[in-house]
Amino acid sequence: MIKLLTTAALLTMSITMTAANETIVLRIKGMRCEECAHKVTTVLRQLEGIEGVSFDLEKRTATVEFDASKTCTDSIKGRLAATGRYKSSPYSPADVINRGMGLQMSDMHCQKCADRIVSRLSTIDGVDSLAPHLDKHYVFVRYDANKTCKAEIRQALNELGFTPVNYYTSKNISFAYFNISEEAATEATIEEVMALDGVDDANVNPKIGALAITYVNTETTEQKLLEAVKAAGIEATVPAPHECKEGMEKAE
Repeated sequence: MIKLLTTAALLTMSITMTAANETIVLRIKGMRCEECAHKVTTVLRQLEGIEGVSFDLEKRTATVEFDASKTCTDSIKGRLAATGRYKSSPYSPADVINRGMGLQMSDMHCQKCADRIVSRLSTIDGVDSLAPHLDKHYVFVRYDANKTCKAEIRQALNELGFTPVNYYTSKNISFAYFNISEEAATEATIEEVMALDGVDDANVNPKIGALAITYVNTETTEQKLLEAVKAAGIEATVPAPHECKEGMEKAE
């Protein structure tokens, strides 16, 4: 009987402790990267009662689980405000969270390509504006992160037959583009390439057999990347210069 009462008491206490936990989602000003998220976690962990912290960096939000018997929302907000950088504000799914990103596509060759991209991305709910730059093979996309995300936009471009990777204006950033087999255009290949020195971003497109890379040119070169990719067992070649056939074919 004593054992049964003890078990029941422990169960009741466990339920009470779980019921005391609450969750709050906050938008964090100034939080832009994983390092920022780590700093926010460190700051919040200094409060007694913080049970867990998770992040959505694209929305710049933090989801904080806490024991309401030990801390409260005001204490959490106050601790963040005290940092001077990571001030918080309430989050709502109805918020408009404007974000912008540049995507480089070496396989965006001509105005016809740009028109197809604009036409497709314009159908995605949340995409606000598009600006293709044919001379540098990239498109700037402005979107509402509460309605869409980078992954959805990139996937739409992949399905359209392009191979988008991160675009930056820095002179230290360059782009490589290789032809690979459709069979090699897998997530495993992306992981192999992302592990190489100097690589910032990588993407593959099985539809056209392409591998695209954004890399830091002070740390590696296109030739070194090609050699490293081949050394990983991925047959890759530099494509011949593109011959634009715009105007020679009927628009798709």
